[in-house]
Amino acid sequence: MTVTPTHHHDHPHDGNGSSSEEEQWPGFEGHFGDAGDWALKPVVQQMRDRDERAGLPPRELGVTWKNLTVQAVSADAAIHENFLSQFNVPKLAKESRHKPPLKTILDNSHGCVKPGEMLLVLGRPGSGCTTLLKMLANKREGFSSVTGDVHYGAMPASESAPYRSQIVMNTEEELFFPTLTVGQTMEFAARLKVPNKLPDGVASAEQSRKETLHFLLESMGIEHTDGTKVGNEYVRGVSGGERKRVSIIECLTTRASVFCWDNSTRGLDASTALEYTKAIRALTDVLGIASIVTLYQAGNGIYNLFDKVLVLESGKQVFYGPRKDARAFTESLGFVCSDGANVSDYLTGLTVPTERRVRPEFLHTFPRNADMLKAAYESSPMFTTMTSEYSYPITDEAVERTRLFKEGVAGEKHGHLPANSPMTVSFPEQVLACIVRQYQILLGDKATMIIKQGSTLIQALIAGSLFYNAPDNSGGLFSKSGALFFSLLHNSLLSMSEVTDSFNGRPVLIKHKSFGLYHPAAFCIAQIAADIPSILLQISIFAVVLYFMVGFTLSASAFFAYWILLFAITMCMTALFRCVGAAFSTFDGASKVSGFLVGTLIMYTGYMIQKPQMHPWGVWIYWINPLAYGFNALLSNEFHNKIIPCVTINLVPNGPGYDDALHQSCAGVGGAVQGQTFVTGDQYLASLSYSHAHLWRNFGIVWCFFVLFVAITIICTSRWRSPAEGGPSLLIPREKAKVAQILLADEESQGSVVHEKRTGTNSESDDTVVDKAEGSGGKDESGLIRNTSVFTWKNLSYTVKTPTGDRLLLDNVQGWVKPGMLGALMGSSGAGKTTLLDVLAQRKTEGTIKGSIMVDGRPLPVSFQRSAGYCEQLDVHEPYATVREALEFSALLRQSRDVPRSEKLKYVETIIDLLELHDIADTLIGRVGNGLTVEQRKRVTIGVELVSKPSILIFLDEPTSGLDGQSAYNTVRFLRKLADAGQAVLVTIHQPSAQLFAQFDTLLLLAKGGKTVYFGDIGEGARTVKDYFARYGMPCPDDANPAERMIDIVSGHLGGGRDWNEVWLSSPERAAAEKELNNIIDTAAAAPPGTTDDGHEFAMPLWDQVKIVSHRANVSLFRNVDYVNNKIALHISSALINGFSFWMIGDSVGDLQLRLFTVFNFIFVAPGALNQLQPLFIERRDIFEARERKSKMYSWVAFVTGLIVSELPYLCICAVLYFVCWYYTVGFPHDSNRAGATLFVMLAYELIYTGIGQFIAAYAKNATFAALTNPLLIGTLVSFCGVLVPYGQIQVFWRYWFYWLNPFNYMMGSMLVFDVWGTDVTCADREFASFNPPNGTTCAKYLAGYLQGMGQAANLVNPDATAGCRVCPYRDGSDYMRMLNLNEYMFGWRNAAIVVIFSISSYAMVYALMKLRTKTSKKAE
Repeated sequence: MTVTPTHHHDHPHDGNGSSSEEEQWPGFEGHFGDAGDWALKPVVQQMRDRDERAGLPPRELGVTWKNLTVQAVSADAAIHENFLSQFNVPKLAKESRHKPPLKTILDNSHGCVKPGEMLLVLGRPGSGCTTLLKMLANKREGFSSVTGDVHYGAMPASESAPYRSQIVMNTEEELFFPTLTVGQTMEFAARLKVPNKLPDGVASAEQSRKETLHFLLESMGIEHTDGTKVGNEYVRGVSGGERKRVSIIECLTTRASVFCWDNSTRGLDASTALEYTKAIRALTDVLGIASIVTLYQAGNGIYNLFDKVLVLESGKQVFYGPRKDARAFTESLGFVCSDGANVSDYLTGLTVPTERRVRPEFLHTFPRNADMLKAAYESSPMFTTMTSEYSYPITDEAVERTRLFKEGVAGEKHGHLPANSPMTVSFPEQVLACIVRQYQILLGDKATMIIKQGSTLIQALIAGSLFYNAPDNSGGLFSKSGALFFSLLHNSLLSMSEVTDSFNGRPVLIKHKSFGLYHPAAFCIAQIAADIPSILLQISIFAVVLYFMVGFTLSASAFFAYWILLFAITMCMTALFRCVGAAFSTFDGASKVSGFLVGTLIMYTGYMIQKPQMHPWGVWIYWINPLAYGFNALLSNEFHNKIIPCVTINLVPNGPGYDDALHQSCAGVGGAVQGQTFVTGDQYLASLSYSHAHLWRNFGIVWCFFVLFVAITIICTSRWRSPAEGGPSLLIPREKAKVAQILLADEESQGSVVHEKRTGTNSESDDTVVDKAEGSGGKDESGLIRNTSVFTWKNLSYTVKTPTGDRLLLDNVQGWVKPGMLGALMGSSGAGKTTLLDVLAQRKTEGTIKGSIMVDGRPLPVSFQRSAGYCEQLDVHEPYATVREALEFSALLRQSRDVPRSEKLKYVETIIDLLELHDIADTLIGRVGNGLTVEQRKRVTIGVELVSKPSILIFLDEPTSGLDGQSAYNTVRFLRKLADAGQAVLVTIHQPSAQLFAQFDTLLLLAKGGKTVYFGDIGEGARTVKDYFARYGMPCPDDANPAERMIDIVSGHLGGGRDWNEVWLSSPERAAAEKELNNIIDTAAAAPPGTTDDGHEFAMPLWDQVKIVSHRANVSLFRNVDYVNNKIALHISSALINGFSFWMIGDSVGDLQLRLFTVFNFIFVAPGALNQLQPLFIERRDIFEARERKSKMYSWVAFVTGLIVSELPYLCICAVLYFVCWYYTVGFPHDSNRAGATLFVMLAYELIYTGIGQFIAAYAKNATFAALTNPLLIGTLVSFCGVLVPYGQIQVFWRYWFYWLNPFNYMMGSMLVFDVWGTDVTCADREFASFNPPNGTTCAKYLAGYLQGMGQAANLVNPDATAGCRVCPYRDGSDYMRMLNLNEYMFGWRNAAIVVIFSISSYAMVYALMKLRTKTSKKAE
């Protein structure tokens, strides 16, 4: 090992980096070659000079860290409980005693990045790169222990909290509001970072902002996207690479001093990635920033821009030193780095047996694993040299720089901000910026806005017609209260969608908070400011329509009082739901609580149970209920100073011959004085314990609640944290725990073995499979199917309609794929690679396709989509399936119906072995970050397509983006393996390294606008392609990566402005390719077809599809513990509240009303349950539409059936639990004929509302859309079920059709008949009508005609008295039922049967709407 020391004397290294060059800025370009050629570097230099002239000191910090060790609680694998196993308490108790092991994510890391230096952190996923960056960016939440010291300049980490906006990290995820345009997003960030002290020559803050904005957009080359929405998976916007660049420049607006970039080139093509790195290099050089970057698959051009390199391997720091010495140092240990290889990939591959190459003479001495490598490094002189820098924080230079830094930051800050605030602009300015952005979000999402206002208008019209012209007598009392209650109910249900919104914006807020853009309070205030106009509009639409249709008091004062009260309550309820959203860390928790709140607050408003009838143990809810104060005020406003005459059933006796007011009395009207035939509004209010004097007091109380909720929201919002990182953990479902025992093995005994297995380092497995494949013919032993068909496309063009006219995305593209060939499809981002793949795979539903796509020279067969595998760029999988289940599901559904089941499953095992998935075969796929890693998911995606035995070819869209060099290499190695086994494979690929590029056979290169630039062989070592470009004056230097080189040439960086598409069209290669293509088509057409088409659209018959899909849906729900538990908890809590609020209802007339309402309350389990059910349905639907429907796996019928069947068992459990908690508590009849019948109807109702929820979800475009449609539908059904307005008073227009079509009406009816019919009614004292008969006749005689006529149901208690007759309006429950249009006991069973029919038809609707959504794919014309 004597090589090393000499090697170091050749490069004298002066212990503290390159400080000699740092003093004189101008000479800095020569630092590392080509950063100086970044176009905008002079601009940066000018900005810096301008700042210096203005006396703004440079902000240079640098980072030094040593002995940095981070631990987190993280097991390699965790058990995922299912619905039943979660109740196995003894087992859980036994397991909870094992403390989860602490895993060291970072082990004793050290380093120093001075101002003006760039450090590249390399490592495979899971080796701790992101954790190191988080530590250096001072983000320490979520780790169980962090030891060691980090210094920023001369400040220790603990002092740097007020400077968090100067120490910034750009994370791997892009978090944005999708409906904002790029310009709006960037303007917002730039606006909040305008310095207080403007630099020289800048007139105003406005000018400063514009300059920054223009500079940043230009720096990343995305000026053209200024007016495009940012978008996300669901909202169309800029492309993935552009979105990544937006997140980069948003990060740059902070003008920070320390930047950590976590894999910021993900999804960028090679040339853009290089531009980005040059930009960072230039900024670092000129501004004296410290930049720490992690990159995957970094080309050498990028690698050479860095000063230092740090290599991590499973948390251990195995190398840290100058970039220029890294390769020489490792080669001195015996490793070999081949020419043209990416040095960064070579460095991360040192510990991977399948990748590293060792010189023979070092075979016995080279360091075999991370520990040995670390030891070798730490014993080298380089280690000593590097560690000598760690005294930097105590040098005078660092102290001086830190002082200047603090001055600089203070000079930028607005004068009114407290000294320790990380913000830049003043608080009012923050609020203003947030308000502007809030409006932009509202306007950007016009659809939601229109739905909200539209549904308000529709609801108001429906409600207005329901309570139309409510009479001013005692008959109208109930319907007017109903209308007022409805005004409250509708507006509070609409504000429930706040809970969902709260979670959508949360990640963005956390990100901006860490950038120090604004205080969370500014955001909360802005939300309220943005609410006011939209709520004003909503309330005005609602109030104007409803108020005048119902015929409330026609005076301006009463109307505006109603209007302002409604506004106050809606603001208050919006604030309440926002507060619930902010207080919870998970959406599940928040939606549980919000559903529960709605039910409780509505019940204690004072409409369902009047204030005097509330039980003492529940009345406190009334006092803390903003809705109750609102309802009180609305009623006082309406009934104050009114005279309300008693009519019909409330006037006893009445009818022919009884018209003398002296001998009549009111009955059953609150507050009526015995012997009077009218009641004053204030008497009525007093009987409800309300008073008009309290109206404005209540108004004030509502606003007090509003302030309280807003305060809680602000406090909770300020405490939001980004979710903790526990490291990726595999989830093993409980039922598979036995099989997957190896992963759960205890740490001590088998730690090393488990690790070997997980990282796939055991080298035998890969080689064996390949060897077998080579030594065989026909169908090889590894069991892979060989393709025999040739796939060709000719003169393919594709146009889409855009608002600005037709846009051509593909322009006369042609080519072919043969069995055993691995074809690459390349081009800069936005050249139409994915588009071409989609068109070839028949995945497009819009646009027009011209040209021919053929298999074996014949048009595409029916079964084409099924017999070609297509791997999407996004890995969409059922999260609750294990890897093996996902593969088996695909194999069973997509292999032909003649193959026996056992053989299909055997083939799955073959593929699992081929893709090296055996270690994770029994773990859940999960969601990203909780379950499989990105690379494992990618392999599962490929596996899912392979098990279907694609007989024509396999398409893959960017299988390597987002992976590190190793995983990318593995993925392409698998593809090579497949091609060698006779599969035909076509791949789009971004930024391949030289090794990856060498694996491909042919290349189709596209330029912007889908124009072909090259199609043909790549040749050994890319010789053929290089020659082609060399002939046209673009030779490729030997050390360059040919793939990157070509993209640079084509996208115009090096292309010399030539139109390469023209060059291709006139080249001999093109003529040869065309000739070859025609030749292939003719030969294939003459020969018998290689693939026989079975003529079926789907591989399996429908019944089998239904069985397989339903099984998957069942398993998935069975494992989805959160969802099922939430549903059950919601039912139990609603039932208990309902039961105990209406505890043991008595038998007076008023109690009949309570019986009606307790049944009515059962309806309200629906909204809460739907809010959980719909997101789940939509997520499943997205999986189906994104992948499974397009590959013709199974039909939509099977999909819907599976989702419906899987819910049934849980719905039955829910109904039974509700029944048990509620039925007996309320004191309904115990006779089992009645109790059983009630339970039957409840079961049917569970099915009805689930069906309704699913058919809304089947057609809604996303979950928020569904959540806004629910209140409209459910509100309407509730209005017309005969409770809010009795049958007799419903308007004729509705009464004859809608009332009869309403499932809720039949459900209410049948439950009421079973529970109330035939119970005796005994009037309470205040409910009797009491009056004197004329001239001393007995009561019986005076009332004889009345008891035969109008008062058949009435009950005269004292027939023989001559004064003070006491009449009760009802004898038993059946009399009350007749008022509700329920005339016989058999109506109960009649209605129950109708309810069952409705439940069937609501499921039929799910099928119908799903069918409507399903579009067919476009064929080539």
